[in-house]
Amino acid sequence: MHGLINRSLQCFLRDTYGVTVWAQIASAAGVGVEGFEPLLTYDDSITETLVATAALHLNRPRDTVLEDLGTYLVSHDNLQSLRRLLRFGGVSFVDFLHSMEDLPEHGRLGLPDLDLPDFTLIEQGQGAFRLYVTPMIAGTGHVMVGLLRAMADDYGALVLLEHGGQDQGREVISVHLLDKNHADGRRFDLAAAER
Repeated sequence: MHGLINRSLQCFLRDTYGVTVWAQIASAAGVGVEGFEPLLTYDDSITETLVATAALHLNRPRDTVLEDLGTYLVSHDNLQSLRRLLRFGGVSFVDFLHSMEDLPEHGRLGLPDLDLPDFTLIEQGQGAFRLYVTPMIAGTGHVMVGLLRAMADDYGALVLLEHGGQDQGREVISVHLLDKNHADGRRFDLAAAER
């Protein structure tokens, strides 16, 4: 697993639950409190152990922890650059959905050794879509549910999302767009605001 993925999980736990909780989870998982170097590669079992340990320590279902991670990736103030990158997927939530298939390739433009899940989007009509996710670890689709929910809010769209289990080794997410203009989306400009 690319260190950037593990580092994201580390930052999510630290920023959401605090430094002390992160230190307890890291210790129980056999990971140093300093965590992960974003540009190194780690064995997938380390990621699996960290997720399982976090779920046990937080007394939350594993799928919920992963979904919360997906939401964090888009909505936390520390990750505005990722949100901005994802918003370049299009001017509407539907445009963004269609851009998902290109996301792994775009990620490798910046980091050639970054492995991201492969996505296949099937449009079913009347605002219904199925997104197939090739998982990196079990539950990757739950991360995507959280990310899609946060992106829908970002665009001001009202969507119903459901993780539909597995189909031929891929996780399936049902997306039903109920209202593409449900609320005002978050402000987005092509140029980043100067500080």
